Amino acid sequence: MKKRSAGDSRALVEMPWKIYKVSLLHSMKISIVTVVYNNAATIAQAIESVLNQDYPDIEYIVVDGQSTDGTVDIIRRYEDRISKFVSEKDKGIYDAMNKGIRMATGEVVGILNADDFFYDNTVISSIAAAFEEDPSLDATIADIVFIHNEDHSKVLRHYSAKNWRPSRFAWGYMPPHPSFFCRKKMYDLHGYHQTDYKIAADYELLIRFLLVNKLKFRYLPMVTTKMRMGGASTKNIQSILTLNREIKRGCTENSVYTNYLMIYSKYFFKPFEFLFNK
Repeated sequence: MKKRSAGDSRALVEMPWKIYKVSLLHSMKISIVTVVYNNAATIAQAIESVLNQDYPDIEYIVVDGQSTDGTVDIIRRYEDRISKFVSEKDKGIYDAMNKGIRMATGEVVGILNADDFFYDNTVISSIAAAFEEDPSLDATIADIVFIHNEDHSKVLRHYSAKNWRPSRFAWGYMPPHPSFFCRKKMYDLHGYHQTDYKIAADYELLIRFLLVNKLKFRYLPMVTTKMRMGGASTKNIQSILTLNREIKRGCTENSVYTNYLMIYSKYFFKPFEFLFNK
């Protein structure tokens, strides 16, 4: 993928200027939810990437699980610019995500993890333009990049949804969850994350939304999010085993045929995402 300068992700969505202008003058509200627990080292960058967006109508919701490492003190520095903030015990990351989504009053909702940050300051305006161009659109997917934990300009893996199709769920592939923006009413219609999953509730939710209930979605040729390496699903062999068990469970619960041979075959192709990360 051709390298872009910061500030040009809107151009890659190929939206006419007049559509973007309309979105500024008559903007729909976009809700962004960040859930966090003891992420003092990264939460400020996540928050600032939301606050620096050029889109005028963002509802920003931060759900903290009663952090004890100074995270709450950092969040409070920005509290006058955060729409809703709650710090209380929860039942895990997916319970916290559900809580934030239920609090959202925007027409469209997206998730920004506390370890991540938006690619540039035009991401949300690009998302909004896509929904405003097509009122029948239920959701959008796009690309994300995994970056070096110290050198944020160094892309280690490009995770693209360009060639993804719902049939690929059975093979262990999902579109990048951080790139998924969806109309709030779809959660009310089709349900939220299942909180008894440890790692792959987002996988199950996307099966339910995009394959079972056939939400109308659009791929946007842009990068929405920079993610640090080392997430919960890949931190050790036990996490990888749990992830793939839950992928199989999510498929089975939604009547999607799969087996472990199909699911684990993805690891043959995954190294190519590191080799061709531009």
